[in-house]
Amino acid sequence: MRVIQLSNRPWINCIKVWRRNFIISYKMSANSTAGKSDGDDPSIPPNSAESLGSRIRDLDVDSIRRYLAQKLGFYEPSEPSTSVEKVLDEVNLDGIVKWMKSARCQNVITLSGAGISTSAGIPDFRSPETGLYHNLQKYNLPEPQAIFEINFFRQNPKPFFTLAKELFPGSFKPTISHYFIRLLHEKGLLLRHYTQNIDTLERGAGIPGEKLVEAHGTFYTSHCIECRKEYPLDFIKGIIFADQIPICTECPGVVKPDIVFFGESLPERFQHCLQEDFQKCDMLIIMGSSLEVQPFASLIDMVPEWCPRLLINREKAGIRSPLLRLWGMSGGLQLDEDSIRDVARLGECDDGCQELADRLGWGDELRELVAREHELLTQKGSLLNPHPPILEHSGQNVTAEKL
Repeated sequence: MRVIQLSNRPWINCIKVWRRNFIISYKMSANSTAGKSDGDDPSIPPNSAESLGSRIRDLDVDSIRRYLAQKLGFYEPSEPSTSVEKVLDEVNLDGIVKWMKSARCQNVITLSGAGISTSAGIPDFRSPETGLYHNLQKYNLPEPQAIFEINFFRQNPKPFFTLAKELFPGSFKPTISHYFIRLLHEKGLLLRHYTQNIDTLERGAGIPGEKLVEAHGTFYTSHCIECRKEYPLDFIKGIIFADQIPICTECPGVVKPDIVFFGESLPERFQHCLQEDFQKCDMLIIMGSSLEVQPFASLIDMVPEWCPRLLINREKAGIRSPLLRLWGMSGGLQLDEDSIRDVARLGECDDGCQELADRLGWGDELRELVAREHELLTQKGSLLNPHPPILEHSGQNVTAEKL
């Protein structure tokens, strides 16, 4: 039997973890492109740090004691809990399909992580044995995540560019999951696709640029980290594949692809679109993400409370803490018997997307789309040049944080 020593102030650690996982940090990074940071702004999205902080201050020790006593069987609530009306007729994949076929589903937002690209041959980050972080030991990093830390990059950019050569766009074909997102667009249902990935496979799958938000940036453009001169994809590709470090032609600075490192601000398009999109969303699909990187992980809480949420992933992720639920706090997915709107389809992302397409009556259409597009890419010998990203020039700066 394992014995766990508890702190005499356990709620302090609970609050710290909760704050780390669910607070979106609005701050300007000293290493990022200049942008606005004007303090109070009425355009700040829901669940801002200020509102969440005020809720944390309302917590008390008695709530935690009641929670622990209830879990140990020493306490029963004096009043029955209020029943909550279910959003879905059936809180399972059948219920999701019925919702998506109804007139209520008009604006689908998809969120994706590395899991939708693994079947293309691109490793995800956190899987044991095969994940990217597990296989970075050959670069002699102080920790695996350091390869994506801007301060480490400034000191030693070589490991990143060695890895970038392996992951560079144009070497992989989009997956069934990518084409399912395209199919959502062709059906007129896709409001926006938000991706953590930097592999540009969404572009290769033919998803229009106006439907994409590359939350963690893109390889399509690069900038000098000192003078900010911009460089095209072809410039940096030739240097990377020559096993060299790209240096600015105007100054001695290193030229870095416009992907977001830990400690850098997220693209302004991300900030602009999320303020417009999420209150319109009537179906959220999360695909292939561990939901461990902020602020992307917190996007699942920005949809309306009546909006169904489907997780397609190898394992459960983004689960709301029972302790927070006792306090009446939202935050995270509720994937248990008490769920009223959240459903998990566990397994490979491609299998989950194909099954969902089959149940929606789109299965053969998706198979034909994948076969046709892959044949076209094979004939061309490589992926088409990705279309350029859409740039935004307004909004607050949001900083990527690791957990």
